[in-house]
Amino acid sequence: MPLYEHKPIPGVTQPGTVQWLNPNAFVSAVDPSTGACNGADTRQNCQFGNLGRNALRGAHFTWSDLYLTKWFRLSEKTRLRFDTQFFNLFNHPNFALPSMVLAGIPGKPSTQTGFGALTYSTSPPTGLLGVGLGGDSTPRMIAFQLRLEF
Repeated sequence: MPLYEHKPIPGVTQPGTVQWLNPNAFVSAVDPSTGACNGADTRQNCQFGNLGRNALRGAHFTWSDLYLTKWFRLSEKTRLRFDTQFFNLFNHPNFALPSMVLAGIPGKPSTQTGFGALTYSTSPPTGLLGVGLGGDSTPRMIAFQLRLEF
């Protein structure tokens, strides 16, 4: 059974999201509808799985910022500096890690809704707008700066 599933799964993938993990590759130790152990209430059935640490990988992250500077000499002691900053130059979406951690019951899509889906985009703080003001998950941003030095 494949661990990664990048096609929509009927009943599991919600509109507006990208399916990343295959929920049928995981077995939940607890039935989400009852809260009891899956199968029987024994130690073997109610334990964590055997998937190793850091075994899962998220979507590829592309960081493409560019900073250009051009100096213009106006006189012997005066210079003009023109700066251009491009954040997310190629306008590539970077998706955050899947946020739903309950795998549900394999074969029952109603218990797996939202599992393993990429639901929002993220990117490093740009410093242009600051954290919380749109600088963390915005599309391409371009800033110009003109500075006179004397």
